[in-house]
Amino acid sequence: MSRVRVVLDLQCAAGVQRLAVGALRVGGIEIPTRMLVHALIREDGTVSADELYTVAETLGMSDQQVRLCVKRLVAENRFTHEGRGRKALLHATEDTTRALAPNADFLQYAFDQDAGLAPWDGVWHLAAFAVPEAARTARDALRDTLVHLGGAPLQGGLYVCANAWEPYVEDAAHRLGAHGGLTLLTTTDLRRGGTQEPAELVRRLWPLQEIADRYHRLGRIARPRLDRLTGPDGLSPSALLTIAVELAAELTRAMEPDPLLPPQLLPQPWPGTEARGLVARCWAALQERDHVEARPVLFRLYADITRERQTGPPAEDARSG
Repeated sequence: MSRVRVVLDLQCAAGVQRLAVGALRVGGIEIPTRMLVHALIREDGTVSADELYTVAETLGMSDQQVRLCVKRLVAENRFTHEGRGRKALLHATEDTTRALAPNADFLQYAFDQDAGLAPWDGVWHLAAFAVPEAARTARDALRDTLVHLGGAPLQGGLYVCANAWEPYVEDAAHRLGAHGGLTLLTTTDLRRGGTQEPAELVRRLWPLQEIADRYHRLGRIARPRLDRLTGPDGLSPSALLTIAVELAAELTRAMEPDPLLPPQLLPQPWPGTEARGLVARCWAALQERDHVEARPVLFRLYADITRERQTGPPAEDARSG
């Protein structure tokens, strides 16, 4: 378990210092238009154009910006389009809807770590690959995938992760046609130079301060929204959806580069735990305020995860986890 896309398709997420094409910075939060569309996918796999344009307008996005994004998504076979104008419906394709569940699993794993339900077993997971220069594209893609999954480079072609990433690595290698050049192994005795203590290895191999800073930012974003959600003032459905998209965008920004290292190996208190706790409270408040039947699937996925965070798993599950 490792780096996360958090329910949405985050290939479109841009860096902190610049806006991606088709992205809008709202109150310091960068929200790609594509992320907005994916966030509004409902349980039946559709996106209401009227709802999409309403929330986009609340976020300050132009109709033209939304139309161009929808056109690209349809061209990429991520959605099909039915109807015209605000009465139109977008239908998420099978590949798009299938991608939601695994990403939610990664988020669930992060919350399990926060609750102490995923203790580290002391095993390091390593992946090495040797891909010829003629297959440079596959080689570069595999390297990027290993980093995306939470790996850190030890030396040329050798990466290490603290979590069991083998199924994800093998799946990527098969898709890239590089499985024959992949070697996987595990060890409890990892040394780099004179460093062997696990927490010190983590400090040297991963950019912990950068990851922590992103969670500090997430906490600063979540707190005022929690105040709004738990305050006495009413909030319209479009306002609730706007807050949901803002939280998803900022949670993504924090978790996308997070390798989800075991809490036992991180400085304590770890800001990721506090920030995700604030987001969980926000999502619980959103769930209490929202009474729309055709709510986005994002609401169900996040609500299920945060509900477990608040109530905890059954005793038997906690023991087995």
